Amino acid sequence: MALVASVAQRTGAASRAVAGGVLASGMLAGLVLAGLVLASPPARADAALAAQKNCMGCHHAVQRRAGPSLQAIAQRYNAIADPKARAAAIDGLAAKVRSGGRGSWGVVPMPANPQVSEADARKIVAWMLEAHR
Repeated sequence: MALVASVAQRTGAASRAVAGGVLASGMLAGLVLAGLVLASPPARADAALAAQKNCMGCHHAVQRRAGPSLQAIAQRYNAIADPKARAAAIDGLAAKVRSGGRGSWGVVPMPANPQVSEADARKIVAWMLEAHR
């Protein structure tokens, strides 16, 4: 900033306008970039969280393993058109991550995962539904 002011003093009003514009556009570009970084979903972090919590031991992105694929789960839940019904189903899915389940996808039960916090279960479910549309 001091350099810009020094250059502007030596070269007159036209240079001050240019120097100020360069500074302003640089600041604007920095703010836009920061906004893009902050607005981007942390997809990698949630994929890592799913792997860390052992979700990927039974689930694969597109293929059935012991449990359904993440893509199949996302298709089922993303197909719910009513917002209230979808929110309730997503809440139930996050609860199922923690408490386990049986019968929704066949005969193999999903084991309980009490080590997964409610917040982490919601992050994993949100990532899965968004990333596997």
